[in-house]
Amino acid sequence: MTYTFVGLGNPGEEYVDTRHNAGRMMLLWLAKGEGAEWKTDKKINAQVAKIKLGKSPAVLVLPDSYMNNSGKSVKPLIGSLKAAEKLMVIYDDLDLPFGSAKMSFNKSSGGHRGLESVIKSLKTEKFARIRIGTSPTSPTGKLRKPQGEEKVMKHILGKFKPDEMLVLKKLSKKVSAALETFTASGLSAAMTEFN
Repeated sequence: MTYTFVGLGNPGEEYVDTRHNAGRMMLLWLAKGEGAEWKTDKKINAQVAKIKLGKSPAVLVLPDSYMNNSGKSVKPLIGSLKAAEKLMVIYDDLDLPFGSAKMSFNKSSGGHRGLESVIKSLKTEKFARIRIGTSPTSPTGKLRKPQGEEKVMKHILGKFKPDEMLVLKKLSKKVSAALETFTASGLSAAMTEFN
């Protein structure tokens, strides 16, 4: 059975390398590492690449709609709860410090509009996701999550700095390894290893 990995973000030049596109960036790097080619799939309004992770075929999906409509590109690919078990959604998360990531399953959207759209479209929360931390921290490591709509928007639509990009690239290797474990040994093994 084919696995489906979805990287949430916004399409278009102005959103490249923004914090809100962290999920999208993870898949772009994975595809590059696997030598995969992106093709436009007009039917689902997304960029799609096919790879093999270990022994398992996987489809990488970057919705070409804005974040809060992401679910429309995912729904046609996930036709059943069984298929949802093979789905992994990767997205940015303000509740985690920058440079960290966490794998979870069957949780609410936590206010993330892209994830909310996927949950609504699939009518289930029963799928795996990798949350990529984007919040700044204090020198002691305390989370300094931006407060208020304006500050949040400014933060998530801001671009990663060059030194942050290096941290993310390193993190992307962990994410790729986690996806490989997910396909080879299942979710709980991947969660144990990744978290």
